[in-house]
Amino acid sequence: MSDPSTLSAYTAIATGYAAGKAPAKNTDQNVDYARFTALLKGDARILDLGCGPAHWAARFQRDGYCIDAVDPNPEMAAYAAATYGVSVKISKFEDFTAPLPYNGIWANFSLLHIPKSRFATALNRLHQILQPEGVLSLGMKLGAGEAYDELGRFFAYYQEDELRQMLAQAGFRTLHSRCGNGHNLPDGEDTFVVLTARRNST
Repeated sequence: MSDPSTLSAYTAIATGYAAGKAPAKNTDQNVDYARFTALLKGDARILDLGCGPAHWAARFQRDGYCIDAVDPNPEMAAYAAATYGVSVKISKFEDFTAPLPYNGIWANFSLLHIPKSRFATALNRLHQILQPEGVLSLGMKLGAGEAYDELGRFFAYYQEDELRQMLAQAGFRTLHSRCGNGHNLPDGEDTFVVLTARRNST
């Protein structure tokens, strides 16, 4: 999911989290969380893919969901355990093996680190590890092309229509989308989209 430069950047960020000095995202995603969980049963099994500091995984746990948290960065996993008591499986997405299909996948601004040439394959993989009619929440940055930011993190940018089309091609139907702006360590204002989609039953 992440190249060495991106992983190194998140290692530094994790150190900042542990020291209480890392900038925090100011994007309010309560509406995205509510939209996602409204489509799931109370005992749903959820994958938090690229969980980072695991604050969302912790919230899913508090709300009674069965959560698997996955992130490629050991330092983020250590922070998650120390801060939230969340056990994070350290794995890149391409190496992750799902023990059972999930009812929901929360891919909250994690797949934007995958090169565009491999994004369709990633969506197909999500389709494979979701149960029929399972729910996907996908957060991505809006824009065009690919670039590294000043911290050395790789990002791929998309248009909303482009993402909708790629989701459809991978066997998903988009139910909702929300665009907005928010600070994202430390790039200033980013325009983003969060799409909520269902895996088709066939």
